[in-house]
Amino acid sequence: MRIAMVSEHANPLAVVGGVDAGGQNVHVAALARALAGLGHDVVVHSRRDDPSVPRRVRLCEGVVVDHVPAGPPQDVSKDELLPHMGAFGRELARSWAVERPDVVHAHFWMSGLAALTGAHDLDLPVVQTFHALGTVKRRHQGAADTSPPERLRLESAVARSVDRIIATCTDEVDELVRMRVRRRHVDVVPCGVDLELFTESGPSLPRGGCRRRLVTVGRLVERKGVQTVIEALAELPDTELLVAGGPSAGGIDVDPDVARLRRVATRHGVADRVHFLGRVLRPDVPAVLRSADAMVTVPWYEPFGITPLEAMACGTPVVASAVGGLADTVVDGMTGLLVPPRRADALAAALRPLLADPIRLQAFGIAAGDRAHARYGWERVAAETLAAYQRVVADRRMTAPLAAAQ
Repeated sequence: MRIAMVSEHANPLAVVGGVDAGGQNVHVAALARALAGLGHDVVVHSRRDDPSVPRRVRLCEGVVVDHVPAGPPQDVSKDELLPHMGAFGRELARSWAVERPDVVHAHFWMSGLAALTGAHDLDLPVVQTFHALGTVKRRHQGAADTSPPERLRLESAVARSVDRIIATCTDEVDELVRMRVRRRHVDVVPCGVDLELFTESGPSLPRGGCRRRLVTVGRLVERKGVQTVIEALAELPDTELLVAGGPSAGGIDVDPDVARLRRVATRHGVADRVHFLGRVLRPDVPAVLRSADAMVTVPWYEPFGITPLEAMACGTPVVASAVGGLADTVVDGMTGLLVPPRRADALAAALRPLLADPIRLQAFGIAAGDRAHARYGWERVAAETLAAYQRVVADRRMTAPLAAAQ
C-alpha cells in the first residue's frame, strides 16, 4: 500500500535527535518504520518549521518525511497552528493529486482537519488517530486548558467525518461514543514499544543509599501526578525516587516545575530521597528503568502512556493510576498495580507491601516483560493498523458502485 500519514506538529525526524521528541513523534516514527518493514511505502507529512530543511527527507527505507509549507517556517506552538491547517490541507491536495496514496492516516485532531481538506476532492479514505481528546483535556484541566476554543467542535466534526478511527485504548472508545461516533467505526490498536531498545538485560543506573528505588519518567507538569508520588514517599521508608524528565540537567535548578516539586518534597520531609535527573536522552532511559524496583506513573488522566510500556519491556513492574490507556496496559495484580489518581494515601498503601515483597516484585517484572513482548511490539501494532487500513479501502471499493448508481 501507499500510505500517507499526516502529523502536523509531531515530526518523526525529531526522534532521531532525541531531545523534545514526545509520545506522538515516537509513535508516528515507529509506526511508519514498522509499516515499511512490512513492505509498504509511507510518506509522513509534517509542517515545515525550519526554512533550511529540505522538502523531503528519507527517514529509513520505505519512509519519507515531507515538510509541508503551511504558515511561517519556524517553531509555532501546537495550540497556535489551527489557522494554518487550511493551507496545510490545500498543499496536501496538490501533493496527493500527483502521488495518490491508497489511504490517509491523520494523527491528532488538527491533522485530521488538514487530511480531510486534502482528501476531499480526490475521494481518498481517511483514518484518524487522535492521541488525545479535547473533551478529556477540558474536563481535567478546565481553565488551564490552552487548546483553541474551537477544538471540541472541530474535533467532533473530524470524528464523524473520517472513514475510521483508530483509538489507542478502550477508554477512548467510550469517549468517542459520547461524541456520537458509531462504535463499529472504531478499532482499538494500542501504541507500541521498541523491543530492541527497551530490554530486560543491559546496563542499569547505580543504586543510591536506599534499599528500594522508585522511578517516574515524563513531563513534570502538575497533571502528570509526580507530586502524588513524592507525597506517598513520606510513607515509604528507606526508598528513593528518581524523577526523569523536564529540563536539561543544566536547567534543573531554575525550572519552575522542579522548584514546585522540591517544595513538596521538603514539606513532606523527603527532599534527601528525591533526585531530579532532568531530561534523559531516549537511549539512556532503559538503564534508568532497569535500576528501579518499580516504575510509578499516576497522572490525573492519560490518553495512552508509552513510558509504562517501556518499563514493562525492561522487566520493571508498573504502579499506575487507573485512567485512560494505563488501565489497558497494566494488568492489576499481575504486571503491576492500579490505584486511583490524586490519592497519595492509596498509592502509599499499594506500594508499601509491594516493596516489602521481593518475590512479588520479581513475578510482576517477569509478567510485565512477557506482556510487553506478546502484545506491544511494533510489528504487531503495524499489522493491526494495516488491517484497519485494508478494511477502509475494501469498504470504499464496495460503496463506490452504489454511489455511482445514485
